[in-house]
Amino acid sequence: MREERKCTLEACVGTIESALEAEKGGADRIELCDDLIEGGTTPSFGMICMAKDLLKIDTAVMIRPRHGDFLYSDNEFEIMKKDIELCRKIGVKAVVFGILLPEGEVDMTRTKQLVEIAGKMQVCFHRAVDLCKDMSKAVCDIIECGCDRILTSGGKNKAIDGIGQIELIHSLYSEQIEIMVGSGIDKVNAERFKQIGIRHFHLSGKGEKESGMTFRKPYVSMGGISPEKEYVITQTDCAKIALVKKVLQN
Repeated sequence: MREERKCTLEACVGTIESALEAEKGGADRIELCDDLIEGGTTPSFGMICMAKDLLKIDTAVMIRPRHGDFLYSDNEFEIMKKDIELCRKIGVKAVVFGILLPEGEVDMTRTKQLVEIAGKMQVCFHRAVDLCKDMSKAVCDIIECGCDRILTSGGKNKAIDGIGQIELIHSLYSEQIEIMVGSGIDKVNAERFKQIGIRHFHLSGKGEKESGMTFRKPYVSMGGISPEKEYVITQTDCAKIALVKKVLQN
């Protein structure tokens, strides 16, 4: 039987400064990513090492070689294996990944291989589960693969819209695996999820910060960023993390 403990709050961050802000706000764990605008990809080795050195709380590292779907080529799978090996060797506490088959099912063969490589690290199967055609079967498959935690929005874009599915999954499987909710979690809906028994929460707590650049060249932007946003930095707001943390502690 899996014992329900106090509520835990995981902050999804894309920079080391955001990680420090999340810790300051009371996060219990960091999910460290790159490219959050695309749902998160594997952060650089340098960022992983810095997080491990600077943070007092645990870090879970996203293992995702690119944005887009979760059907990976052989080369991409090898990259995932190597990234997990690196995380294990430097003492990272957890890794986060998800691999699917073309038919919308969990790729159990590859998932089991990655769980084995992870060794004593905790393993979270992320919101790739929300893209499966049969979520209940997917959760059973993830449990069989040996994962410790599932991050889900209940098969919807926002977790609050999938609360019925999340409640069902929690009632059926929470004694076998941690069910963590994510996507649009805030101080208001966190209380609703607590009421149905959820004890594990995931959010970014994003805010915007003005760039420190004094010289700003107009009409030029990098990548897909619009020129007016070129000098605005997206960063975790410790106050937003603290507000949700307060709800979870009550």
